[in-house]
Amino acid sequence: MAAELNEIHWMMDMFNTIDVGLVVLDRDYKICVWNGFMENHSGLLPSAVKDKDVFDLFPSIDESWFRSKSESVFVLKTRSFTIWEQQPYIFKFKNYRPITGKADHMYQNATFIPLTNTTGDVSHICIILYDVTDEAVNKKELEHANKKLEQLSRVDRLTGLYNRGFWEESLHKEFKRITRSEGQSCLLMFDIDHFKKINDTFGHSGGDAAIRHIADVLRKTLRDSDVAGRYGGEEFAVTLVDTDIEGAQVFAERVRKIIEDSTIFYEEAEIKMTISLGVAQFDAAFGKHEKWIEAADAALYRSKESGRNCVTVHTK
Repeated sequence: MAAELNEIHWMMDMFNTIDVGLVVLDRDYKICVWNGFMENHSGLLPSAVKDKDVFDLFPSIDESWFRSKSESVFVLKTRSFTIWEQQPYIFKFKNYRPITGKADHMYQNATFIPLTNTTGDVSHICIILYDVTDEAVNKKELEHANKKLEQLSRVDRLTGLYNRGFWEESLHKEFKRITRSEGQSCLLMFDIDHFKKINDTFGHSGGDAAIRHIADVLRKTLRDSDVAGRYGGEEFAVTLVDTDIEGAQVFAERVRKIIEDSTIFYEEAEIKMTISLGVAQFDAAFGKHEKWIEAADAALYRSKESGRNCVTVHTK
């Protein structure tokens, strides 16, 4: 008898000190068992929660989801599992771990276990709750870092626009899309007139300021569907999606005029500049996106030959 009492004592001691939550609910979702882990994180004694409706005590529980999860255990008599990626938590406990202080709540995995009575019916379910905050925070930080690296690999650091590689990849996709849909899009390419003179007069930092100014103008002028990139040096490219040649000319002329009328204040100097632009409408005869780029670039070159600070449209 003494041995049996000792065994029960050891089991109860383990039950209350184990570093996982243990909750037993009856068929009416009333709490029957509440271990030390649950007491410590909720601040509620077992005597305070006994025979209380779990949804009344914890209104933050997603009741419809929780009932659906639990009913399958009651009816099918099989275990069920939930992970924090599907549901961040069941019981909203604060996170007190100093290492994972970035999380404001405890992330939880859980196992739902059917408990049968003497007739073999499932009269209760046991929920085992695991604190996986460290794992969740580490995974989220890794995902955030990977997204940041992916973004950096796409973006030109000086301008914040897309770099040439990512911009050209997006143009290739647009070329294939427009080929299938037989729609219309335009490609705009332009560069800064006499950029070497700006560099020689104001230094490379002044040249960088001029390039950043162009990028700022583009960001303020573009539609959400358009894709702009720094093609190289002082040359820029813009894919004007679902835009006809008249619309592309209007856009190009607007950018040209804004640049011509603006002044960059660099240190104690003022930088004025103009740009030359070339526009090419999509043509299935191009065959590949590189030919589209060549057409827009050729139109840009003709703008240079025509005296600069103007827009030229590619013609066949």
